[in-house]
Formats: sequence, structure tokens, C-alpha cells
Amino acid sequence: MVKETRLQRYARAPWRGFCLGLLSWPAMLIYTAVLTALSLVGLGIGILLLPPLLMVTRNLMDTYRRLIGKWTGIQIDRPYLPEDEYKPGIAGQTQRFVKLVSDPATWRELLWLMLDPIVVFFTASLPFYLVLYGIYGWVLSAGLGEVIGNAGGNDWYGFVHVHDGYWEDPAKVISTVVLGAGFIVVGLLTGPAMLNVYGRWGNSLLGPTESSRLALRVQHLTETRSDAVDASAAELRRIERDLHDGAQARLVAMGMSLGAIEHLLDKDPEKARRLLSEARQSSAKALHELRDLVRGIHPPVLADRGVGDAVKALALDHPLPVEVNVEVNGRPEPPVESAAYFAVSEILTNAAKHSGARRIWVDMRHEDGMLRITVTDDGHGGASLDGGTGLRGIERRIGTFDGVLALNSPPGGPTIVTLELPCALSSPRISPS
Repeated sequence: MVKETRLQRYARAPWRGFCLGLLSWPAMLIYTAVLTALSLVGLGIGILLLPPLLMVTRNLMDTYRRLIGKWTGIQIDRPYLPEDEYKPGIAGQTQRFVKLVSDPATWRELLWLMLDPIVVFFTASLPFYLVLYGIYGWVLSAGLGEVIGNAGGNDWYGFVHVHDGYWEDPAKVISTVVLGAGFIVVGLLTGPAMLNVYGRWGNSLLGPTESSRLALRVQHLTETRSDAVDASAAELRRIERDLHDGAQARLVAMGMSLGAIEHLLDKDPEKARRLLSEARQSSAKALHELRDLVRGIHPPVLADRGVGDAVKALALDHPLPVEVNVEVNGRPEPPVESAAYFAVSEILTNAAKHSGARRIWVDMRHEDGMLRITVTDDGHGGASLDGGTGLRGIERRIGTFDGVLALNSPPGGPTIVTLELPCALSSPRISPS
């Protein structure tokens, strides 16, 4: 995304404020509908009508949160308490109604719907109307002042009296031009500041309270703990399966071969020699499989050299050309390193199998307390987090550490996968020579 220049930010702020002001019209309609539904609760109809209306309200509030975050830089989290499973029928509708009306976010949003048309006019939208009023002054100075006045319009512009003979008074014309320019300049210069004030107003009512923030945090920790337990169980099953089907089977076969060799040493030395050769080959394969298994659990290069060098080692073994850039002055905690390494490994594997790419770029850096990893390929794009893909598994893996995954993969490519894991760095640990 191209970063705005200061000039662009000042020029766009009034129009953005105007757009936020336009949202107050559907907001007032929804507010009226919600109040009507609340008035019908006593008749029972409101219990059925209110939940769908509150869902519409939440969608509109999500639009506010997204625009405020995009245009002011003030990110507002969704404040809603976790949803429950509801019974079917009237009982479930009643449970949902009670859950929604007991959520503090519902009443804070109703307060927003009531006050925002006034607040937005005097904050975010005000610079737009100042600019518009300034342009109106220029229109008056262009000779339309008398026409507007004769048609019944206001014959004052600020402190300048626009009346018959106005065009014949150069001082009044110049005053109108200067005054209009002043309104335009003030509107443009105050636009970003007014948007920021509006963003803080939005964060005060549309953001989570401490109770809802705590509830959301508990829900997130519960989900990530469950994901971590499931991932650990799946990893243990994989290790057990690999040991049973691989190295264990070879060691059992090798033991049987050694037993046969004991009986053949005196009777058939030649056959015993062949069995010894096969046993030696089986031991080498078993050792190789055990090493691969250990690498799959925790690669030695990751333990010795850190995640940066471990990813570079992955790149060397990858079937596609992979360019790796690492700017990490230190090492995260071992669990974070492991999660980041296996996440990158899975992404590189997916790119080789499904992307049709010719090159891959990996950028790894530590900024603002975050380990940020970006993997880009020049493939055909179209990757998705839906449908139980490997990317969803990666998202769950790093979610255990409060990490997030962002995917940008338009049709035609490129595909950009960004990982962010909060972590602190320790001093680099170098393996002894």
C-alpha cells in the first residue's frame, strides 16, 4: 500500500469527514428502528426483531471502525462479548436477545447512534463544510451574489453584505474572495486534526471496555490453548507413526537378520555375509530416518544458529530459487523460533506444490517488538485461508503465541504471506566450533 504524502492527507481529510457524515443518515434510520423494536419488547415482538437489527447495527459499526482505522490510524478492536450456542426455536431467540441486551457494547453503540450525527458535524465533517463555504464565497464574488440575493437567498457572506451594487464595490468583492480563501485554507488545514478528534471519539464508544476486552482475551487464550493441545497431539502421533513405520521396523528387521546370521556363520558363511551387508544397509537407513525425524522435531541448525540461518538452510534445499533477507539482531525464545521456522517451512512447501512460482523471496526482521516474516512468490496467486488449507494450520500454530497471519494473493499473483509474532530478542547464541 502506497503511503500518503502530507499534501494528500490534508487534501483528502475534508472529503473523508464528509463521507463519515453521510454514514450518520443510515445510522439514524437504524437507531429509529432499534428504538421501535425496544418499545415492542413488552409485546414479545421486539424479542424477535431486536437481534437482527442489532446485527445490522454491528455491521455498520464495523464499517465505522474500519474507516476510522484506515483514515486516522486509530485502530478500534471489535468489543463484542463471545457468542454462545443457542437452542432452536423461541427459547434460543430469547437467549440471544438476553445475550445481546446484556452486552455493554450494544448500549454504547446505541449512544453512538444517537450522538454521532451531532459529533461528526462539529469534528470530521466540519472541514468539508468550511471548504464548501469558501467555494460558495468565490461563487458569490464571481457575480452570482446579487442573483442569489434577488432569488431570496441570504444576502450576507460572513461580514460582507451581498446586495444590489455589490459588484460595483471592489472592496466587498476582494473581501469575499479573501474570506472564501480563508475558509478553504482553514478547512484543509484542520481536516486531519478533526479526523483525529473524531477517531478518538469513535475509540471511546466503539472500542471494547475492560470487561469485554478481558472476555475476548480469555476466549482467545482458550482457543489457542486448544489449538496448541491439538497440534501437540498431532505431532506426537506423527512421531509415533514415523518411528513405528520407519526406524522401528528397520531395527526389528535388522535384529531378525542378526539372529539368522548367528545360525548361518558356520553352515553358510556366504549367505551370512550377504545378510550382514543388508543389516549394515538397514542400520544406515534407520540412522538416516532417525536424523530426518529429529530434524522434523527441532532441526539442529535451528537450535545452534537460530531461525534466520535455519530458514537459509531451508532455502538451500528448496526446489525453487529462494532469496532470504534476515535483519534480526538476536534470537527469540526457542518456542517462538520453532513456530516461525515451521511456519516458513510450510509456506515454502505450499509454494513449491501449488503456486506455480519461479522464485520466492523471504524477508525476516524484528521491529517494534514483533518478528515479521514476509514470504512472497511470483506464482499465479489465488491462495486462500478457507477450506482447511495449510495456511489455516499455520495461523493456528502462531496464534498460540498471539501471532497473526495476513494473506494477499490476488488472481494472477503475486502471493504475499506475512507473519507477525510478538517477541523479545536475546543476544545471539553461536554454536561452538
